[in-house]
Amino acid sequence: MPVQRLLDALRNERSAVPLDVAALELASIEFPGLDIDSCLLRLDSLAGQIGSQISGNASGLEYIRAANEVLFEVLQFRGNEDQYYDPRNSCLNSVLMRRLGIPITLSVLYMEVSRRLSRSVYGVGLPGHFVVAYEDADARYWIDPFHNGRILTFADCNELAQQTAGVNLRANPAVLAPVNKRQILVRMLSNLKAIYLRGEAFEKARQVLDLLIHAMPEYAEEYRHRGIIHMKQQNHRAARQDFETYLRLERDAPEREQVEKQLVLIQRWSAALN
Repeated sequence: MPVQRLLDALRNERSAVPLDVAALELASIEFPGLDIDSCLLRLDSLAGQIGSQISGNASGLEYIRAANEVLFEVLQFRGNEDQYYDPRNSCLNSVLMRRLGIPITLSVLYMEVSRRLSRSVYGVGLPGHFVVAYEDADARYWIDPFHNGRILTFADCNELAQQTAGVNLRANPAVLAPVNKRQILVRMLSNLKAIYLRGEAFEKARQVLDLLIHAMPEYAEEYRHRGIIHMKQQNHRAARQDFETYLRLERDAPEREQVEKQLVLIQRWSAALN
């Protein structure tokens, strides 16, 4: 699986790999052999369509209105509420083709088109919902690409955070801080992991977990998830390594008893082979 640029972006917060390239390499888990260059050209084309609608000195609000008109009114990009857990919604190439996505992939689309037009748009990881913010010297706007580019007030953002996770932004304003490229990619991978586990697509889930562990080698829970997948695939030696790593990293592991039982089963299996 050719994901070297994605690995670089996950390894290094200051990686020069663009977000769109890393996100498209991520999508190659679901779409092996994906033609990344054609997807990048599609993003170039979208940026050109929006750029043709505004002057170079257009205000932030004029830019947002032009982007929203092209993306959500003319081209009908939208959130896929009916089939939210379809893995294609998490893949930028598919979002470009089908014009359907989830909050984070539609936000990545909005960010990467804006980057091509030298407009400062960054991701905001609200709990349970991902949006973007436009910011320049004159103004800042929060935008919800999942809901047709709706411009949000602080009160709207707070209501979203309260609804999805019970978080009060007045007490936790850091939630509105920009998230970096690596954080976005980890969140995208985490979404895909949950979708693949839900659909019992274990081989793809394992590929995602390999990447998450590469990104966060000290995060114990991912080793437990991968160990469970190795057990299902009868890779007992690999499962044992992951379970032992989980127990080493998580001294007070909530799943310690369950994992120790799995290790006993693996030991019995190994003994039966000898």
